[in-house]
Amino acid sequence: MTIKNTRIVLASRPQGQPVAENYRIETEAVAKLKKGQVLIKVIYLSLDPYMRGRMSKEKSYADPIPIGGVITGESAGVVIESRSLRFQEGDYVCCPSGWQSHFVTDESDLNVYPVDPSRVPLSAYLGVCGMPGRTAYFGLIREAKPYASETLVVSAASGAVGSVVGQIGKMLSLRVVGVAGGPEKCAWVKDELGFDECINYKLGDLDEALREACPDGIDIYFESVGGALSEAVAQQLNPGARVPICGYISSYNAEKIAAARTPFDIFGELPNPPWHKFFLVFDYLAEYGEANTKLVDWVANDKIKYRETIVEGLEKAPEYFNWLFEGKNFGKLIVRVAVD
Repeated sequence: MTIKNTRIVLASRPQGQPVAENYRIETEAVAKLKKGQVLIKVIYLSLDPYMRGRMSKEKSYADPIPIGGVITGESAGVVIESRSLRFQEGDYVCCPSGWQSHFVTDESDLNVYPVDPSRVPLSAYLGVCGMPGRTAYFGLIREAKPYASETLVVSAASGAVGSVVGQIGKMLSLRVVGVAGGPEKCAWVKDELGFDECINYKLGDLDEALREACPDGIDIYFESVGGALSEAVAQQLNPGARVPICGYISSYNAEKIAAARTPFDIFGELPNPPWHKFFLVFDYLAEYGEANTKLVDWVANDKIKYRETIVEGLEKAPEYFNWLFEGKNFGKLIVRVAVD
């Protein structure tokens, strides 16, 4: 029986926030496997802010998606056919499938790796135990190099990355202050995740809120947002402060991204700039095993809590993707593409 693959490709480059016309849905037959290849059925697809940058023509740390190319993305699925010695039919894996229902890949691709859904749910390997969790782990521990009792401020604290950053920070005996949007998210961050404080940025005066929550100043700021929050944090950084930057979502839909005011502008123009650096989790590829093991253990033993927004249907991924910029999701945003 011929297997059909549904894929979503880039039809045109977005100007501002993406719209339906920027995408095209295509269906194609899956080619016969060659020796060393596997066919993966995608069960869950991760939606992440970085995908918006890949839709633009400007090259950054990675080449832009070509017109007609499958939208970039990581997924979790199951091997349904194998001509590989590394993977067998029935193996669960994470892979860089992009926005499509099936994915053919070579066994030598190290970005395809096995996961165990008997320890934590399969969807968790796209969030707390996946790329966002590893970003939090390496960004805080390796980039920021925290010391006990320091004050850590976490932007997007209820999100897939920020929620893990803050919980690891508490394990390391930091004072952790989150920033999130709305009373429900702030209550979850403080009451469930154990942050010391959480600021609702929608209430207005960020400067005053940060002063009250961080009476001893800010030693580490984990940056995911940019914009007004970064401007406010910049005024309260202590000498020797560190700012690991994993993104700045407030600028991702700017019509001229290159002209947008970024955290590099905000922190770099200070009289005594803090250490600040845009880091890539891929820089730590050789150490993924360390992070994966610890994150799975922490989640399995209820030392790290997480939340997901799981939505249905690959064809609606373009609509769901904009939720990331509208604050509609709570925690990691995942599309269920197929039933396991």
